[in-house]
Amino acid sequence: MPRLSEPCPPHGLSVVRGDATSPHAPGPKIIAHVCNDRGGWGKGFVLALSRRWPEPERDYRAWYRARAGNDFGLGAVRLVRVRPDTWVANMVAQHGTRRGRGGGPPIRYEAVAACLRALAAHADELGATVHMPRIGCGLAGGRWERIQPLVEAELLARGVRVTVYDTD
Repeated sequence: MPRLSEPCPPHGLSVVRGDATSPHAPGPKIIAHVCNDRGGWGKGFVLALSRRWPEPERDYRAWYRARAGNDFGLGAVRLVRVRPDTWVANMVAQHGTRRGRGGGPPIRYEAVAACLRALAAHADELGATVHMPRIGCGLAGGRWERIQPLVEAELLARGVRVTVYDTD
């Protein structure tokens, strides 16, 4: 069971120490994470997902390969069911995989907001809670100070309970 590391308001953001791939909550759960728009899957949080379930990676790669005929791109979200009560949300919010010549990080905050907006609709439809690492803050180079307000505006303000998992 994760240990609480920050107090959480009644309908706010919970931050716990633990593994985001193993959420401890009753009912339907969505594990959300950020993917890139180049079809790359092989570093960061996705490795933990792939160790637990093959389906999110398989679906992401197929979605990317067929991108000419689907909605794959920045701001898009696909839910992949991995257990009867658990889905993984592959959220495309990172442009490329490295800092460009301009030096900016690959995270795209507008895409994060769009993904979270779509995620809120999925969570509402499923009656699910959302679980995530500090999305966009690892390899994508984002800053939690910019992402947390997006989580608050797009998920919490719509009544979706969110738990963020920090690793030990």
